[in-house]
Amino acid sequence: MGGAGGAAPAQLRQACSAAASAGMSGPGPGPGPGGGKLDINRAGVAELEGALSGIGRRRARGIVRKREELKGFNSLDDLLHVKGITTRILELNSQRMTCRRRPSSEEAVRVSPAVLGDSKAPVPQVAEEEDVSGPWELQRAGKRNVESGLEADGSQGQEEQEPVSSTACGEPEEEEETEEEEGSCCSEEGEDGSNIYFYYTIGERWIDYLQRTEDSGFLRHVRPKMKRKSENGLDGRALSPGKKLCKGSEYSRTLGPCMPSPTTTFGDLRNAKAGQARRRRIPSVAPPPELQDWLRTFQRWSGPEKLLALDELIDRCEPSQIKYMMQVIEPQFQRDFISLLPKELALYVLSFLEPRDLLRAAQTCRYWRVLAEDNLLWREKCREEGIEEPLNLRKRRLLSPGFMYSPWKFAFMRQHKIDMNWRSGELKAPKVLKGHDDHVITCLQFCGNRIVSGSDDNTLKVWSAVTGECVQTLVGHTGGVWSSQMRDSIVISGSTDRTLKVWNADTGECVHTLYGHTSTVRCMHLHGNRVVSGSRDATLRLWDIETGQCLHVLMGHVAAVRCVQYDGHKVVSGAYDYTVKVWDPESESCTHTLQGHTNRVYSLQFDGTHIVSGSLDTSIRVWDVESGNCLHTLMGHQSLTSGMELRDNILVSGNADSTVKIWDIKTGQCLQTLQGPSKHQSAVTCLQFSSKFVVTSSDDGTVKLWDLKTGEFVRNLVALESGGSGGVVWRIRASNTKLVCAVGSRNGTEETKLLVLDFDVDLK
Repeated sequence: MGGAGGAAPAQLRQACSAAASAGMSGPGPGPGPGGGKLDINRAGVAELEGALSGIGRRRARGIVRKREELKGFNSLDDLLHVKGITTRILELNSQRMTCRRRPSSEEAVRVSPAVLGDSKAPVPQVAEEEDVSGPWELQRAGKRNVESGLEADGSQGQEEQEPVSSTACGEPEEEEETEEEEGSCCSEEGEDGSNIYFYYTIGERWIDYLQRTEDSGFLRHVRPKMKRKSENGLDGRALSPGKKLCKGSEYSRTLGPCMPSPTTTFGDLRNAKAGQARRRRIPSVAPPPELQDWLRTFQRWSGPEKLLALDELIDRCEPSQIKYMMQVIEPQFQRDFISLLPKELALYVLSFLEPRDLLRAAQTCRYWRVLAEDNLLWREKCREEGIEEPLNLRKRRLLSPGFMYSPWKFAFMRQHKIDMNWRSGELKAPKVLKGHDDHVITCLQFCGNRIVSGSDDNTLKVWSAVTGECVQTLVGHTGGVWSSQMRDSIVISGSTDRTLKVWNADTGECVHTLYGHTSTVRCMHLHGNRVVSGSRDATLRLWDIETGQCLHVLMGHVAAVRCVQYDGHKVVSGAYDYTVKVWDPESESCTHTLQGHTNRVYSLQFDGTHIVSGSLDTSIRVWDVESGNCLHTLMGHQSLTSGMELRDNILVSGNADSTVKIWDIKTGQCLQTLQGPSKHQSAVTCLQFSSKFVVTSSDDGTVKLWDLKTGEFVRNLVALESGGSGGVVWRIRASNTKLVCAVGSRNGTEETKLLVLDFDVDLK
């Protein structure tokens, strides 16, 4: 048993009897139960003999433990194995724990005459034992072997220590073994060879002890469970008793060795990372000869005096020296506050990060990666980007087994890759869909993997966007097709033959032919099972596409109806009579006639609240649908506004002056004008935009991609070789992953065809 391990049981019993007869009774020096010194009379000789005989029995069975009853540690790494002990608790109670040197084997032999049988001789102190006041003051009380009893008795002249709980020496054998497993970790020498040994209480967890003695002045700081180690500085987690610290652990690097010093200094923490060797950041400079005297003088001062000295020292430092101090000090006080927060609060903080920053945060550490993979967190990010469905990749080869991946994160990452393909990905050769001979493609629809093109050759063609094959040719009109709408497999077309036709795109069958207009059907809008058509006969008609019946006729315009919008409740129409009308289709009445344009109205947008009309008079007007008032007149274009698209409060308008403008219809402000050296060189024919990009086509034979927020030109997606000499892009339609362009020419320089560009990503 350590230094007294060579003493025979008989000699130990003799020493105990001698000590008892010498009058070593009386209250322990520590206040309250579990005083810091051992009272041999109170413990009882019989109990000591019983404990020692139990040790002998275990030794006989081969169970040999070093310092069987003496619970102690030679480093903070070992002390942190105790249940409830955290670095924060040690830090706050640094002045209440005791470092003691345990006696060496030679010192243990030099016992008093009382031990050898002279009961009248005084019991001297152990030869070289001193109370080394160090950074960790903690003294074990309770059951001890004879060696610890000698040590306790020999330290009567020292300062009184804080009381700790004690346990009876006569506890059952099983409890002793359990306590030994939970707490004991011994060492032959301290860090400096001075046989430093640390004592702590057994029989109760440290956290219970701190709670019990909280009124006595102990400081207590309880950390939440499941906390991760911070990147720098002290960690607030408590290690389980059986958990061993790996070599190079952050605990050992941060706290370092337990060197006897008045307080825990910043240097202890700073130097610990270098394996107890002082790290010198300025190795080329020899220390001044007066440095040690200066440091010793500083060490003798009180706390307030040290602060005053530091304040004066800082005032005398140059800025470069202060910067050096900051570089040394700041990293030691950095904390991983995300890992120290409860999971719910940590996720709330992370929710304020942009997705790009969230992905970077996931690379910080394993716990941050777990947080950054939270499914609900990524669901919100997806909804902000307009992504409505998660993506489950069950067969993805790169998935790590046992890690919970977020389907919403997959959906976001897929969309990000698609956006990057639009912006900078390699432009693969497009699929070429040839048809309609040399006729003009007048209308274009794209939904899912189905493309429908209408032409002035009196036909419509249904194409597969995947294979590029012409699936059906819809034949039946006797005049050119100039307008169309599509929903799923239903196609509606309007022609110069004054009829509308309802088609089944799967079979190519004409389901209904809708008669009633007396001139060309120039525009239409489909909502649900109803479609509103506008004609050059100045009327609008509401049809049921399932029955083929004309439900309502709206009359009031005095010139051709050029554009129409329908939201299921109200019909809005623009005509060549310079007016915009709002209709109640059920009563067939005009609720508002919006007057203000001074030329033909060519384009309309309607979101249920606002009406936006574009005219040949170069202006765009924003109207309130309920009151009929003109809210804003958007000026800036120089010619006919041929196409517009409205989403939320953002309006994108394309004009024959070759420019595209982005507007906020709430304020009437022009946010961006898409122009510059890379702008279109001819009239803008069509446009579409998403949350990030604007795609525009022009008579100059190009399709251009622009950044919606900045208005910057990104790149050309299509550039016809015949552009500028007759090649034209008439229409474009885009989905999230594909772009369909209807191209041709008016002079035969470009063959009429459809180009399909794919920006999807490979998820195999």
